Amino acid sequence: MTPETVAAAAPTAAAAAATVSAPAPAAASVPAPEAAATALVDDPASHRVLTGDRPTGPLHLGHYFGTLHNRVRLHDQGVEMFVVVADYQVITDRDLADRLAEHTENLVLDYLAAGLDPERATIFAHSAVPALNQLLLPFLSLVSVAELNRNPTVKDEIAHSRQSAVSGLMFTYPVHQAADILFCKADLVPVGQDQLPHLEVARTVARRFNDRYPHADGSAVFPLPQALLSDAPMLLGTDGGKMSKSRGNAIALGASEDETARTIRGARTDADRRIGYDPVNRPEVAGLLQLAALCQDRAPEAVAEEIGDGGAAVLKRTVTESVNEYFRPLRARRAALAADRGHLRRVLRDGAERAGAVAEATLAEVREVMGSI
Repeated sequence: MTPETVAAAAPTAAAAAATVSAPAPAAASVPAPEAAATALVDDPASHRVLTGDRPTGPLHLGHYFGTLHNRVRLHDQGVEMFVVVADYQVITDRDLADRLAEHTENLVLDYLAAGLDPERATIFAHSAVPALNQLLLPFLSLVSVAELNRNPTVKDEIAHSRQSAVSGLMFTYPVHQAADILFCKADLVPVGQDQLPHLEVARTVARRFNDRYPHADGSAVFPLPQALLSDAPMLLGTDGGKMSKSRGNAIALGASEDETARTIRGARTDADRRIGYDPVNRPEVAGLLQLAALCQDRAPEAVAEEIGDGGAAVLKRTVTESVNEYFRPLRARRAALAADRGHLRRVLRDGAERAGAVAEATLAEVREVMGSI
């Protein structure tokens, strides 16, 4: 899973069902469960999803189209959803958790503005659920150092870490995420292709725990979570690279219309006046067209054809108007919700109580099968 996003949600319940997939060969033991895919559509209430984000700054349009609105669709379909604000994971790749309380509340603010209902989605912070984090200890005993060393996603995250040395928390990051997934016995985890190795660690932990500590009747304690592979598009930032909080190339959900316009005016394009959708040869123009198309619910080729020979100026004006029109209701909700910071804290408190009860029950079950006092 990426440093900023714990898990990326699938686009719709129907599309998610179509994209429950087997991973790349590096995680080949994750199955392609057609039966579970069908059940997600036929009986969504029988499934439990774990997803979430690290509170490292404001969420942006890439988060919205890649995860947020799809989480809303899933819980509207009746899928039980746990959303973790992964505050402990902020310090996996940095020395300090800067402005952590503010970022945590703002993350909840973005969730609610996007349409997540705290009555139907359990929204909680890592640090507020001790029983979840206590599961990390027995889970670490099930994974070898060599296995953690081989995890390709951890290798990549270490390579891009802000720290001069690799912390123990970074090294054990996948096992901590296994605790996130297994504490609530989530059976579906929305991920991107690059995050499959982390999910395979969670499956390995669950499988080994079940083999080593079965119930007296032989039944398993944990389900083997399956991947919901997202086909949501990756939005490019204003510099032509992946949209990212840390790169300063993103449009925040909470940005004003004027801020949005200024950001888009500064976006990279090219010298070709004829606007066309060509992601390979004209990625910056294609990224802007894709953003406008998502906001208009149209194909990017259709947006490009409409702009025609209008050039970069018309393209940027079209994108600005599309984004501001689409996000105007969300931004109005966000402004209203921001006026009551106490409500955001209550959402986290209530979510922590619900998640804590689930985590305590799971921890008690783990202690029982392990023969702990």
